[in-house]
Amino acid sequence: MKIGFVTVFVTDFDKSLDFYTQTLGMEIDYTDKKVWAQFKSGEDVSLAIEKCDPDYVEQGSKMVGRFVGVTLMVDNIEDQYNRLVAKGVEFSGRPEKQHWGGTLAHLKDLEGNVLTLMQEAS
Repeated sequence: MKIGFVTVFVTDFDKSLDFYTQTLGMEIDYTDKKVWAQFKSGEDVSLAIEKCDPDYVEQGSKMVGRFVGVTLMVDNIEDQYNRLVAKGVEFSGRPEKQHWGGTLAHLKDLEGNVLTLMQEAS
């Protein structure tokens, strides 16, 4: 077995699709243009967004507007951070070097889902 994709749930599919493609710069691999879009990642695992009823609750947690545990790998986190801030993307803070050597920053999509940008230790 291998992981095919990781899904981020959204309520406004069209605005979210624009955010992930136009703002973050992700390239669509497949979409039905109504409830599902999958993005190219260059690896075996893809990121996807899926339309979800905002009141849907699974195991006591809302599926939209939370930390989703998705990390987007970047070569230069400062450049990406500055590019995204200029486009109005909300971050919880500036990129921070971690004790293990990598650098992280957390951003919110339009639905409040929190994703991580990461630059590997050099």
